[in-house]
Amino acid sequence: MMRWSPAQPPRPGCPHRRLRFLLIRELPHGLSAGASTFRPWASASFVGARHLFPCVLAAGDSEAVRHSLHDRLNATEWTLPGHIVADVVVECGADPQMLRIEILTVED
Repeated sequence: MMRWSPAQPPRPGCPHRRLRFLLIRELPHGLSAGASTFRPWASASFVGARHLFPCVLAAGDSEAVRHSLHDRLNATEWTLPGHIVADVVVECGADPQMLRIEILTVED
């Protein structure tokens, strides 16, 4: 198994940039994505990555936005060649205007 290191390049075919592009298209007006990161992930049966996207809400109720965005992202058909989106979580951050989106992908 490949160990994760911030100094090593991502695994070949890692969908992080494509996933970020697709996610930004799905964000509602007034919600902007910050610098994203990812971390390789593996279970006994699957290999993939956890993709973290911090977001800032310009105005509005973050809990309402979180709930609607969670439903919207879970209903989205993600097109990631060689990968499947296994889980999407949207959480409120410590700051009331911050949201954190975590997307788990696994290799197909």
